[in-house]
Amino acid sequence: MKKVLVVAAHPDDELLGVGGTVARHVSQGDEVMSVIMCEGESLRYKKDMGQKTAISQAGKILGVKEIRQIGFPDQRLDTVTLTEIITPLEKISDKFKPNIVYCQYGGDINMDHQLLFQAANVAFRPLDGWIEDVYAFYTASSTEWGFPRTFTPDTWIDITDTLEKKIAAFLSYHSEVREYPHPRSAKALEHAAHFWGNQCSMEAAEAFMTVRSVKR
Repeated sequence: MKKVLVVAAHPDDELLGVGGTVARHVSQGDEVMSVIMCEGESLRYKKDMGQKTAISQAGKILGVKEIRQIGFPDQRLDTVTLTEIITPLEKISDKFKPNIVYCQYGGDINMDHQLLFQAANVAFRPLDGWIEDVYAFYTASSTEWGFPRTFTPDTWIDITDTLEKKIAAFLSYHSEVREYPHPRSAKALEHAAHFWGNQCSMEAAEAFMTVRSVKR
C-alpha cells in the first residue's frame, strides 16, 4: 500500500487533473489524502455556493480517506509569505508521510497554482525518506492558458476504468461546471482524458510531469 497526497489550490482542482488517478490508487488499496489550500468562493461568488459539501461528496465518490482544507482566501496566496504556505504542507507531510505527491503545475495561468507549486517543491524536497515521487498535474482551463506553454508530460496513467468516477466527482461542483466546449465541462474533460490516453495507445489517461523520483 502506498500513501498518496494530492495538493490543490482550490476546490475542484483536486480532481480536474488527478481525479481518475486518485480513484485508481484507491482501487489498488492505496490511501489517499487531499489538501485544498484555498476556499474557492469569496472572490468570485461573494456567497456560499455549497463548495464544502461538494468537496466532501467528490471525495467520497473517488474514495479519498481524508480531505484537509487549509482555508487561505481565494486567489490571494500572493498576499501571504511563501513560508506560510509551506508550513502547513510540511506539517501534513510529517504526520501523513506520503510516498507519492501530486501537485499543480507551476506554469499555470493562475497565480495561486504557481505559488502553491513553489511551496510544495520546498515542502516535499528530498529530505524525508518516505517521499518517493512528486508529480505536477495538468489543470483544465488553467494549464493550457499559461504562457509560455511548457507542460511536457513524461508520465501517463491509465484511467479507463475510473474516468466515470472522475466525471461524477467533478459534477458534484455545481458552481464550477461549465457548458461545452468550455474546457471545464464534463464532455471536455472526457475528451481530454481520451487525448492523453491516445498518446500512449490507451482509452483514457491523465498526464503528469515528474518533478522528482527518488528510489532509495
